[in-house]
Amino acid sequence: MGVSGSGKSTVGRALAERLGWRFAEGDEFHSAASIAKMRAGVALTDEDRWPWLDAIAAWIRSTRADGERCVVACSALKRAYRERIAAGRDDVRFVHLAADHDTIAARLARRTGHYMPLSLLRSQFDTLEAPLDEGAFVASADEAPDRIVSDVLAALGLQACRPR
Repeated sequence: MGVSGSGKSTVGRALAERLGWRFAEGDEFHSAASIAKMRAGVALTDEDRWPWLDAIAAWIRSTRADGERCVVACSALKRAYRERIAAGRDDVRFVHLAADHDTIAARLARRTGHYMPLSLLRSQFDTLEAPLDEGAFVASADEAPDRIVSDVLAALGLQACRPR
């Protein structure tokens, strides 16, 4: 979890690969209307996000019902969003990729082909409720992705099936 440009997709994919788990990109669960809003530089409201969060929670539930484990990369900026995603499952854990505004702004300025414009970054930081007392692991988004993955594995007591 974290603001746009924090490295969620890169780290999430690498973590899932190391664990041999399924991976989902949270952006793929957004509705076409929400993507159009963001593309137009309009920040999403909670009402826009509830169906998206419910879709992510349903995917997690379905994956677990199939006997598989998974990693999802999504912003999950507010505590209420994380609670909705976890849906009472105590085995859902969050990793917050944290960085300051200027670091993320520089990344977004270099990023191409994504619908999330730099102009919405301030709204993401304004919305962010860091998971300080929720048992989430906080990693510096400034670290190399492989380092973050190794730190996450160690912090969450997970065993990689594909060592690096």
